Amino acid sequence: MMQLAVRKKFDGYPEHAKSILLELRSLVLDIVHEQNLGEVEETLKWGEPSYLVKTGSTVRFDWKQKSPDSYFIYFNCKTKLVDTFRELYSNDLEFQGNRAIVLRLSEPMPTTILRHCIELSLKYKKVRHLPLLGA
Repeated sequence: MMQLAVRKKFDGYPEHAKSILLELRSLVLDIVHEQNLGEVEETLKWGEPSYLVKTGSTVRFDWKQKSPDSYFIYFNCKTKLVDTFRELYSNDLEFQGNRAIVLRLSEPMPTTILRHCIELSLKYKKVRHLPLLGA
């Protein structure tokens, strides 16, 4: 059940961005369910849809008016997550510093790659000591 504040955030997105971000939300929730990661906390953090489970690091995503052709998936910048994703997927993904994956609304969502990145984030507390987070 989506919180009212989160629903309002999704409803405020332009239609083309909203449909992709809802697809991304479904991907996150599917991963939590498939991997048996327990209860997911869905809320707004920094005004962005945010997802957290006990075993992991928060995953957030957003579309911003100032970058209307893109959407972003944010990860905790104090983790090794984005550095690991860069090592694994630098040919496939664009990054913003050590905190975000940048995606284009006009391109197909790289679902398989994103599934892996999101899964690593949601399991971060279990894998943070492993080389490349056990990837």
